[in-house]
Amino acid sequence: MSLWSDLSLGVSGLQASNNALNTVAHNITNADTEGYTRQQVEFDDRRYITISKTGSAISYQQSGLGVYYSNVKQVRDYFLDKTYRTELGRQEFYEVSKNTLNEIEDLLGELNGASFQESMSDLWTAVQELTKDPCNSVTQGALVSEAAEFLERAQSVYSDLAGYQDNINFQVLQDVKTINEYGKQILELNTTIQKIELGQEKANDFRDQRNLILDKLASMCNISYTEDQYGAVSVQIEGEDFVKGSLCFEMWIDIDSQTGFYTPYWPQNSNYTVAPGGNPQNTDNTIFSYDGKKGDRIYNIEAAHVFDLSREISGENGTDVGKLRSLLYARGDHRADYTDIRFYDDIKDSVLMNIQAEFDQLIHNVVTAVNGVLETAAGVKTLAAPTAATQTTNPNAPDYYDPADLAIYNAIKAADPKAYDGKEYKIYEDTDDGFNYMESADGSPLQLFQKSTTDGYTRYDLSSSGLGSYWVFNEEEMPRFNSRGQVVDSNGNVVDQSALADLKYSLYSVSNTRINQNLLQTPSLLGFRLKDGSEDIATMAALKKVFTDEKYTLNPTVIKKVNLNDYYSDLVSQVSNSGYMYNSIYENQAKTVSAAESARDQVEAVSSDEELSNMIKYQSAYNASSRFINVVNEMISHLLNSLT
Repeated sequence: MSLWSDLSLGVSGLQASNNALNTVAHNITNADTEGYTRQQVEFDDRRYITISKTGSAISYQQSGLGVYYSNVKQVRDYFLDKTYRTELGRQEFYEVSKNTLNEIEDLLGELNGASFQESMSDLWTAVQELTKDPCNSVTQGALVSEAAEFLERAQSVYSDLAGYQDNINFQVLQDVKTINEYGKQILELNTTIQKIELGQEKANDFRDQRNLILDKLASMCNISYTEDQYGAVSVQIEGEDFVKGSLCFEMWIDIDSQTGFYTPYWPQNSNYTVAPGGNPQNTDNTIFSYDGKKGDRIYNIEAAHVFDLSREISGENGTDVGKLRSLLYARGDHRADYTDIRFYDDIKDSVLMNIQAEFDQLIHNVVTAVNGVLETAAGVKTLAAPTAATQTTNPNAPDYYDPADLAIYNAIKAADPKAYDGKEYKIYEDTDDGFNYMESADGSPLQLFQKSTTDGYTRYDLSSSGLGSYWVFNEEEMPRFNSRGQVVDSNGNVVDQSALADLKYSLYSVSNTRINQNLLQTPSLLGFRLKDGSEDIATMAALKKVFTDEKYTLNPTVIKKVNLNDYYSDLVSQVSNSGYMYNSIYENQAKTVSAAESARDQVEAVSSDEELSNMIKYQSAYNASSRFINVVNEMISHLLNSLT
């Protein structure tokens, strides 16, 4: 082997050690850089020179030309990455639920420094004081005033719940935009990595950026991903392609015209029709569609939802992963009221809708029960829908139907068959007997709580049937919904937002109830004095019973029955218990994520001690190569000097 070959051998060691030191320096410099993965040097032998081939020898006589810096690789573990990302997504899911319940607990517990429970207690105290002296204008005024305060605070609490629902809705929008942006960034990094790695260089820093984005994306939704032989990553969200090849399939947003709620969907899975007279090519370039309409295209998104929220939340199904899914669960798909309790399975997974419905049920129970007591005092009676069996002529039969009541029922049914066909309804005869106890100025039964949008009673003049005039109670008819959860009219047409409140079925809900202004101005209209001049003790007992009867439950899954005084306390306790449960799940999940992150860091993170050890090793190798070169150099110099 020549001295020139020896010199080449030393130079190769010098170059390899220098490059290795640069890698170590790069690791140490980026030790605290988010998403950085430590890089590891790989060396390989340069080619060998064969000096001789002897058949009797065990191997050929060869001389090596040194070492070269063959590769610098990232130290990553696919399974640790996958575990960490899944657990991180699950942590984010339960963090949203925890934070939502904590916020709801604050809204229910405090309102401008005063608990809503105080308004319930104050109303109950006003009822108790009234029963002691029912004909006193002071106690009557206190009842009306506390009822107004109760309703005002209830509406404020419900408004705060709705405001927080809107806040979550805005977060949904922001998260969808962020997810789409992540998809574009992954697509760009795929292209950059492929270009760089067409040669011998490794795009490790760009791979770190892409892995960091995958970490963040995994926290927002349930993802899966694969890397092809060219270094490009394909990403699926909830089993649907998100980044694939040269395309990023962005999520689009559907905006409900009634609620303003955002629903993410996949445009590639939706189909559309063209508006009459429209151009199928006319579509805007935004991700938004209002009720599925973009340009002249009207999209049907029924089969295109990103998340199937009808599936049970469970780790086995993977439906408890990702912040965005949790936000959609927490928000729900509409403003809930007491009517949603009937369909509890549809709202039980939505924290906000569940509380809205249960809270509104409390207000509805108070409002209708108090009004019911006043109606009974006024003389309102209920006519059940007659059947063939009830139309017996025997007055002593249990199913006897009074012919006079039957005539009234049929006359009202004929006057408004669409509104009252086949129903039982409450009626009040409009007569002027000179007493008019518990009557409004127009002759209708007096109500403490009234609907904001429709009247409580409708007057029917049945004089043509020889029956006089009657006030008929406007029942609370349930709204109709289409498959998207939108309110529709009897013909199935979506009702415009501005017309929702004017529908006939308007409810005694917290957002549609107001205090009787006439009573607020003149509480003495209540009277509570009977025709014979005595106090109306029966009505007082009925009012107290409204608040003390244990006949209410929070929802169909709760067995315990409570009175109205305890209902709100149980509601707050339910929120607290659920919050504690979700907080426990979140804390346990946070520990799991921390353990997964630690395991990953042990493999992927930069260790200062290890890098300093490598630095000493490569620095020593560098010095050894340098000294080797000096020795060879001296030998060459000696030979040259000897020949001259």
